[in-house]
Amino acid sequence: MTDRPFKALVVNEEENRTFTRGIAWKQVSDLPEGDVLVSVHYSSLNYKDALSASGNRGVTRKYPHTPGIDAAGVVEWSGSEKFGKGDGVIVTSYDLGMNTAGGFAEYIRVPESWVVPLPQGMTARQSMMFGTAGFTAALSVYRMMAGGVKPGDGDVLVSGASGGVGSIAVSILALLGFSVTAVNGRKDETDYLKRLGANSVISREEAENPGSPPLLRERWAGCVDTVGGDILATAIKSTRRNGVVTCCGNAASFQLPLNVYPFILRGVSLVGIDSQECPMPLRTEIWKSLAESWGRIPIESFVTEIPLDGVSEAIDRMLAGQHKGRTLVKI
Repeated sequence: MTDRPFKALVVNEEENRTFTRGIAWKQVSDLPEGDVLVSVHYSSLNYKDALSASGNRGVTRKYPHTPGIDAAGVVEWSGSEKFGKGDGVIVTSYDLGMNTAGGFAEYIRVPESWVVPLPQGMTARQSMMFGTAGFTAALSVYRMMAGGVKPGDGDVLVSGASGGVGSIAVSILALLGFSVTAVNGRKDETDYLKRLGANSVISREEAENPGSPPLLRERWAGCVDTVGGDILATAIKSTRRNGVVTCCGNAASFQLPLNVYPFILRGVSLVGIDSQECPMPLRTEIWKSLAESWGRIPIESFVTEIPLDGVSEAIDRMLAGQHKGRTLVKI
């Protein structure tokens, strides 16, 4: 196809390892090789994007770079038999926005194996309201239920509940009929969490019990944990016999101070959630659920929409711990 200019958020590395970011003009020829060129209509902001935009080498190795681990739009050009010009598509996870130019741009070019057809009945805008955070939340709920936890089994705990993953997890679980207990963050978000569908809200101090005995009173039928550390350890120690705990994040800590007793005396299962490399058949099934029954959650109520030139300011708020819910980026 003919080369063309487009706008993108670009992060540059300056002297003394400082990083700056701003909107710049790029050319399609600047993009990496790939099977599918996508005209991006919407993206969304995730914590991994904020890390990439601030020079975290664990996320992005080389700069200049365009972050954005989420993108949805239409196929502009395809060298793949699976996709044709004009097809609605979603691209999330894999290496997008990490070391491959990402969705905070008017175009991306990626391998066909990264591309999910936009499910019937879902718009690009709706898909990016969920984005990686919503996909991760839905995958966590799916894996917890696949482990045998059902509505009516007892209270289910969600940590990091006011964040992107946690907010959507609370809403999906409530929609499915679970009794949800949400863990409050540093700021009191009780009213917000109850609007999402939480039956009760507990503080971080109540959710984490460092140095506690090997087992605690059985309290949770299951848990969706997004933070790791002492909160995850306490949740596992407090989970009922044959309960399921899913783990998808490390915002509090990557350490897990724990012993084997919850697993060998209560049969608790700890399930890791890897949304980045999730197999395509399961990935497609989860997106289908979000497009259909699970998509009935009131997600508009906790989504903030911003333009591309508002992303840098939103990243600053996220890094300062002032972000909640989902941030949708209109490209």
